[in-house]
Amino acid sequence: MDTRFDMFANEIGMKFAKRFANAGTVIHRSPLPRSTQELVALRVSQINGCGWCIDMHTKEAAAAGETAVRLHLVAAWRESTVFTEAERAALALAEEGTRLADAGQGVSDGTWDRVREHYDDDRLAALVSLVALVNAANRIGVIVHQRGGAYEPGMFDGMLD
Repeated sequence: MDTRFDMFANEIGMKFAKRFANAGTVIHRSPLPRSTQELVALRVSQINGCGWCIDMHTKEAAAAGETAVRLHLVAAWRESTVFTEAERAALALAEEGTRLADAGQGVSDGTWDRVREHYDDDRLAALVSLVALVNAANRIGVIVHQRGGAYEPGMFDGMLD
């Protein structure tokens, strides 16, 4: 599978990417723990099958100090012992918020209640925004067949405001 279209080589695509990256900056600067941000972004990207985003979030998480064990177990977080209850709640929200068409109800009340036990309003706003932003990024990556493997941690830092 070859990349269909290089969004970064197109003027409109690059302008959009810059604004998209700036929206991500709001989340990165939020009080939501960076490890939670990367684990959630990785899980959403796994569900959506976006190789580019899986590559990016795995490498960014590792560069930020995330352990290989936790990165390897994100896809099976329910069957592992390495995630906190807060991280589990965030991962459940990420899955339900990503699989909207599969669940019918969207995010369940039980998942929402668990998330509210662990995250204040600012962290919750960042978490919900993160799930939406990563889902949008995944759709772009999958549509244009943006392949994983070439990402280098921090390579988009120059795009940010």
